[in-house]
Amino acid sequence: MTSVAHPAAPVADTPKRGSQTRRIVAYALLIGYALLMLVPFTWSISTSFKPNSEVFQLNWIPEQPTIDGYVTAWTQLDPGLPRLFLNSFIIAGAVTLGNLILGSFAGYAFARLQFWGRDVLFVLVLATLMIPDQLRVVPVFNLLIGLGLVGRGVEAYIGIILILVISGTSIFLLRQYFLSIPRDLEEAARIDGAGYLQTFWRIMLPLASPALAAVAILQFQGTWNGFFWPVILLRERDSWTIPLAIAQFQDLYQTQWAPLMAVIVLATLPILILYIFFQRYFVEGIAASGVKG
Repeated sequence: MTSVAHPAAPVADTPKRGSQTRRIVAYALLIGYALLMLVPFTWSISTSFKPNSEVFQLNWIPEQPTIDGYVTAWTQLDPGLPRLFLNSFIIAGAVTLGNLILGSFAGYAFARLQFWGRDVLFVLVLATLMIPDQLRVVPVFNLLIGLGLVGRGVEAYIGIILILVISGTSIFLLRQYFLSIPRDLEEAARIDGAGYLQTFWRIMLPLASPALAAVAILQFQGTWNGFFWPVILLRERDSWTIPLAIAQFQDLYQTQWAPLMAVIVLATLPILILYIFFQRYFVEGIAASGVKG
């Protein structure tokens, strides 16, 4: 008796198509959100090239483009733009470097070292994130006044740097990333005779470069755009940072929109350049820092 061969049933590809559809929808939503986030910056660029007569017109491309806004920003700011950029770079660079050094040591200690009260101390570090600067401004200001770190030149820089040199966010991100690194690498290093410090410097720190890049971008951006502590501690114009100088184009009766937007565009460029160069590491570091708790 001969058996009749039945044709193979077609493999259902509905789940695969459904997955592709969800991916397309997700990408479309993300692209739309990204374009929406670009609207304010694009409008700032457009306004920076507009004459006063077109500032409030809803046209993305100026009918009579001009660079008067950039010329005014370059000539009227006191101190000048080069000095403002230098001041901001000094403060933001020092704060970023401090967070990288101190945050990596603290993050490694919380992730790998065993000591009494470690978990309680880490909870206290996270609790500092819930304390706003406005709540601690009086005691911090009085402390810096007593140390002579308010008002003039280098002393005022040191005061701001001491306040921001380490943050709970940096410690948290680096601690989480160190937890995601396999312990086998440390054990192999110890078998070879490496101590804690040598293991940290030669093994753990190079592996944590994505998290370090994420911390560097977050801290540099936050300090570069910071207004609260500079406006309180920096009394002399020669010590001002860019956010303080932007306020020079606003007063009680009018706002010089074109120069204001020109300074904003120029102040955004360092952040964009930093993010473009470290984008891959930033995304990897943020993603990996949430793997373990």
